[in-house]
Amino acid sequence: MAAWPDFYPCTCIAVDAQAYGSNSDRRQSEIQHDLPRLLDRAARSAGLDREQWQIQRKGDEQLAVRPVDGKEPRLVDDYVRHLVGELRAYNAQRVPEARMRLRAVIHQGLVELADNGFAGTAVVATARLLNSGPLYGALAAHPEADLALLLSDEVFRSTVAGGHTTLSTGDFRRVTVQVKEFEATAWLRVPALGAPTGAAHEPGAAEEGASAAPAPGEPAADRTGPAAAGGASSGARISNEYRADNVNVTNVAGPVDARGAVFGFGSVGG
Repeated sequence: MAAWPDFYPCTCIAVDAQAYGSNSDRRQSEIQHDLPRLLDRAARSAGLDREQWQIQRKGDEQLAVRPVDGKEPRLVDDYVRHLVGELRAYNAQRVPEARMRLRAVIHQGLVELADNGFAGTAVVATARLLNSGPLYGALAAHPEADLALLLSDEVFRSTVAGGHTTLSTGDFRRVTVQVKEFEATAWLRVPALGAPTGAAHEPGAAEEGASAAPAPGEPAADRTGPAAAGGASSGARISNEYRADNVNVTNVAGPVDARGAVFGFGSVGG
């Protein structure tokens, strides 16, 4: 990446593995080997190229810096979602004691590429957010979760609150971070097992009054059908019975302009 002119508007993405120091030497080595590969795969799946990022590595921790370029919603949304998926697949192959669980932070501000890393208050703020009590507490309170995410107020307002992601403001909880001299508002999300804490806010989630998906093992025929045209519930149920004697078939020969058409099949009375 070309040198940046002095301080440059950047997005800071930091991750840190939980309880790294309590692991054996062999496990620590494994984490240092696997962590960057998980991060790389998540970025590729999100359409991002980490080779273009400036990355500062420190054992179980990484701080990545990239110029603000309009892809910040993809970081908050797609990148984190794919990282959760990578962690879930990774941890599924390990005993509970060998799981990798991450704290993650996304922040924005002016950053300079310095002689020994990065300089700027944005970098300091990112480090404070990463080591904050709410982020540590989130993983402790949700042992099933592989990752806890904290967005700075700036990132939250410009991406989630601005409506530029598939996430809702209800997927996050407002917290106050106080570490040393640093104090700020931040927004916490725990995508436990791939679902946000406010699952009802996810796109496609059932809303009040909408038909919910069947529970595992529940046959589709046991679901209550939609309300009648008059607005009142008819209590009718959807039937999956196939009645060949009542099927109407239309045969079409030659090309058909079907633009705007709707095709379906069914049986009379069913």
